[in-house]
Amino acid sequence: MSEVGSEANPLRVAIIGAGPSGFYTVSNLLKHKELHVEFDMFDRLPTPFGLVRAGVAPDHQKDKSVQRAYDKSAQTANFRFYGNVEYGRDIHLDDLKRHYHQVMFTSGAPFDRNLGVPGEELVGSHSATEFVAWYNGHPDFVNHQFDLDQESVAVIGVGNVAMDVARILCKTHAELAVTDMADHALEALKNSKVKNVYILGRRGPAQAAFTPPEIKEMGEFEDADVTVLQAEATLDPESAAVLEAEGDKNAQKNVAYIEDYATREISGKSRLLTIRFLVSPTELIGEDGRVTGIKLVKNKLVKGDDGSIRPQATDEEEIIPVGLVFRSVGYLGQPLPNIPYNEKNGTIKNTGGRVETDDGSDVTGIYTAGWIKRGPTGVIGTNKTCAQETVGCMVEDLAGGLINQPEDPSVQGAQKLIESRQPEVISYSEWLRIDAEETSRGEAAGRPRVKFTDIAEMVNIAKA
Repeated sequence: MSEVGSEANPLRVAIIGAGPSGFYTVSNLLKHKELHVEFDMFDRLPTPFGLVRAGVAPDHQKDKSVQRAYDKSAQTANFRFYGNVEYGRDIHLDDLKRHYHQVMFTSGAPFDRNLGVPGEELVGSHSATEFVAWYNGHPDFVNHQFDLDQESVAVIGVGNVAMDVARILCKTHAELAVTDMADHALEALKNSKVKNVYILGRRGPAQAAFTPPEIKEMGEFEDADVTVLQAEATLDPESAAVLEAEGDKNAQKNVAYIEDYATREISGKSRLLTIRFLVSPTELIGEDGRVTGIKLVKNKLVKGDDGSIRPQATDEEEIIPVGLVFRSVGYLGQPLPNIPYNEKNGTIKNTGGRVETDDGSDVTGIYTAGWIKRGPTGVIGTNKTCAQETVGCMVEDLAGGLINQPEDPSVQGAQKLIESRQPEVISYSEWLRIDAEETSRGEAAGRPRVKFTDIAEMVNIAKA
């Protein structure tokens, strides 16, 4: 038989997860012109693009333009999309081994970390992921309820997701109505009674995880002021010294924006965003089973033995009355059937993208990329280099003969199996019908698209 990777015997690669890391796997492998590769990409939803569709904020349409590059990969003749097909339900690891030389898991990190404080279970306490998925129209979250009749909301965390949540809560209906936000969320936010939004960070401005464009936007609302306590905007000597020594331009820009907000006058707009630093939640306070406030401890920053600057609790406490809390303090990947999982990090066990067992030995032909590989760090583009690293391992292993030996590596064999397990599988051309209908509805409404949020409805459109 011809060598695997040749035109007569293509390398068969299955990709589980149709988000950025999955598509960057395709584009990185396509750069290896000497290889002939057949790609089958799976996603449990009928729609591709993962968090670009269901996680990127609807008012950040420019960030979604990467879909054009993904579409280019999907339009190649050797690519197939199997949407509405779930790993662990419709297909299993043994199935993949029967039909593919290599399997790449790019399933992301869909779960939030908990705060681990009393009261976290109260009504009105939510993960940021729930809220983001709800306003983006993810089918799993369309029926979630958020009490937007509350006047005060706390967002715990200072990463970009926390910024997104706070920004959506602070924007006017007019600002949101020109986006592709899900209709149900647009209507609910139109009637929002939220007036005060607090962003709470446990360290200082120099250690914040948000990026300069995200914090800059917080000063540009049509009808919301932004403020920072002067004492919390002022850097401690250790942070100032590290900032100067390391020369981190992004951190310097972040600090500059925060210092500017600390000096701004509150002009009396309808909403007020208060960004807090050096505070940690110690309890969610409740009455009759629902959140009524959040207890905070004031922190000071100390330098650890390893040189890192860490928060240390003081004796100073305060309570902020809030009726709604969103936590955004980190994310965990979902354990997958028969795939080694690191409980502590919430990732697939791997080195450089090669999946490995508990004893550190590689699992032949199984790989990972993206947040499920490295944890929830970086921006969309970070997944490109992450996938590139793993693809390098895949190509190296192929050259060394360290690949799975499938019984039936044919395109038709896999397709027949998938269609027998999931008759309502969605192809890429069928996804394009959904896409065309969404964008057509959006054009009529002066919006980028109007999303379908019901899987059955999407299937009907795709199969029409």
